[in-house]
Amino acid sequence: MPRRIEDYALIGDLHTAALVARDGSIDWLCLPRFDSPACFAALLDDDEAGCWRLAPAAGGPATRRRYRDGTLLLESEWDTPDGSVRVVDLMPPRDRATQVIRIVEGLSGRVPMRMELRLRFDYGHVVPWVRRHGRDLGAIAGPDAAWLSTDVPLHGADRSRPSGGTDRSTVADFMVAAGERVPFVLTWQLSHLPRPTPVDPETALADTERYWRTWIARCDYHGRWPDAVRRALITLKALTYAPTGGILAAGTTSLPEQLGGPRNWDYRYCWLRDATFALQALLGTGYVAEARAWREWLLRAVAGDPADLQIMYALDGTRRIPELTLDWLDGYAGSRPVRIGNAAADQLQLDVWGEVLDGLQLSREAGIAATEEAWDLQRALLDFLEGNWRRPDNGLWEVRGPRRHFVHSKVMAWAGFDRAVTAVERYGLNGPVDRWRAQRDAVHAEVCARGFDPDRNTFTQFYGSRGLDAALLLIPRVGFLPWSDPRVVGTVAAIRRELCVDGFLLRYRPERDGNVDGLPGGEGAFLACTFWLVDALHNTGRVGAAEELFSRLLDLRNDVGLLSEEYDPVAGRQLGNTPQAFSLVGLVNSARQLSGASTRTSASRAEQRTPAGRG
Repeated sequence: MPRRIEDYALIGDLHTAALVARDGSIDWLCLPRFDSPACFAALLDDDEAGCWRLAPAAGGPATRRRYRDGTLLLESEWDTPDGSVRVVDLMPPRDRATQVIRIVEGLSGRVPMRMELRLRFDYGHVVPWVRRHGRDLGAIAGPDAAWLSTDVPLHGADRSRPSGGTDRSTVADFMVAAGERVPFVLTWQLSHLPRPTPVDPETALADTERYWRTWIARCDYHGRWPDAVRRALITLKALTYAPTGGILAAGTTSLPEQLGGPRNWDYRYCWLRDATFALQALLGTGYVAEARAWREWLLRAVAGDPADLQIMYALDGTRRIPELTLDWLDGYAGSRPVRIGNAAADQLQLDVWGEVLDGLQLSREAGIAATEEAWDLQRALLDFLEGNWRRPDNGLWEVRGPRRHFVHSKVMAWAGFDRAVTAVERYGLNGPVDRWRAQRDAVHAEVCARGFDPDRNTFTQFYGSRGLDAALLLIPRVGFLPWSDPRVVGTVAAIRRELCVDGFLLRYRPERDGNVDGLPGGEGAFLACTFWLVDALHNTGRVGAAEELFSRLLDLRNDVGLLSEEYDPVAGRQLGNTPQAFSLVGLVNSARQLSGASTRTSASRAEQRTPAGRG
């Protein structure tokens, strides 16, 4: 049986990240970037797809584990009949080469330990050629080279696999006594370059601890949930690609939204719609430099023909993200296919034009200086939006069924025009404000006429739909209508009635309206949407219910404070890619709102609008 998704903790170096299971096995690591091929892919198959286990020889899950306070240093401890032992896992923020450092520390007694290393490059497809270099081992295959350095003896081990063939691994069996420390350092480099100078593991440990504690000390959140917010922010930082400032959606690919189903997607990219929410979380907790870097990534990524705007980009802004399947991997819990790349990058999702304009407006509100070139880009985006907002699209959930007139897409088109009007009226930027204002009013009138069901007193997922969409909770959040509007109150009530499962929120009902997303099966409750429900309850006066739901969401975190994309209320387990930035950002923004901080300046302005939504 595969390890549960919540059994994993994350370590990273701001270029890539590894997932460490509760039993001491690193089952996922892509090198040299988050979106590179994995050298450990047991997460999506079995151990032969690549893993690195370091734990007591008797095996079993750690008795307890935690992140060292204010850091991304993972400490896993085992209590055994022979004594107690701790393994400290870390990846130093990268200077040149990738380093994964594991330090075994004896706490009491004398514990037999075992290390097993299976390097499998290209997502488990390539077994490297392994050679000894003195006491160290080197592995090479194509463009990849790796070295394992340690003071304990290493040897090769072969075993026959039940499915045929031979499982080759590097093994170390050793004892660790109280007070002893045994380090292991795995270094990766491009194979045509010389081996990097080995790092001193203890120095790297101290430097890495100092880096993270210095970074989190800048957090200025002073609300009621400081530990949860700080851990979410550290994880969000760990999902940042340092060279560009891009924040990826999650550290993994193809962890299923339904066990055994086909809803398995690659999330190792940067989604434009996440920008505004991420900016709110970063700016609201004092991380202006990170918000500025994210804004600059956004401007670089979307530069070019506005008609070519994509919903997502690679970490460096690359546009081409072809979707492939890795048929040699069985998938997590048999959930196939395993996908790399994401074909949704080619979809038409009109909300992203509004998302970009909204995010850049938020930057202006926060005092992040705008440039003339940035405003020229925004005007070009508005020109495209003017000519295309009436088109059907695939919607923010990237449905692979027919295009529809999704209400959220239209609302975000409205938000794009609204932010342009605000930029002229409040910040003195130049543009055809009367034309933008007229477009804003036209969108508003159409949505209220065609996207609202008066019989049920709720907005709908798309024009003429009987289904609902959790994204409708964002209607007042972006200022389209005030929270007090009866249509908003009715929509919140309908969403709670029709989309909640055990109090947690589905994105939509896939079976409604003739299988709206074009895919078989269902999915779990979407955690980011449930945080939106927390905000909606709070803003419609149900503060107690909002705090109760927020507390339940915090209880869904695993033992080290991480959240994946979804949750299965029936099975009681996390689903989807992990850790999920959208979920963590939702946690931070809801904690700020419940603590008395507005998650967005323009949200308070929405209450000043008339019921028609016009200033």
